[in-house]
Amino acid sequence: MYQIVMTNCPNAETAKHIAQQLVINHLAACVNIVPNILSIYEWQGELQQDNEVMLIIKTKQSSFQQLEQTITKLHPYDVVEIIALDIQQGNELYLNWINQMVNN
Repeated sequence: MYQIVMTNCPNAETAKHIAQQLVINHLAACVNIVPNILSIYEWQGELQQDNEVMLIIKTKQSSFQQLEQTITKLHPYDVVEIIALDIQQGNELYLNWINQMVNN
């Protein structure tokens, strides 16, 4: 029923804008912004190394599709990393709060 969704952004400004929109639109109860992530990956046949900002988004499974669409619309990357992990257990009061804050 609940999920943690992760995505990386190119900078703090983009990360903050996306986080605010997700919370304002009740697609996420909380978004943690984690600075200074070093990502190493291959893109178009070349090894890349970029500093990024990670978003850790607390939401509900039922909001994933709209959340994904919102992130994709606001994000500058051609291919946006959006990964959802189901929350198996958690503090009941915190999970209830997510339920109250997120539509759907």
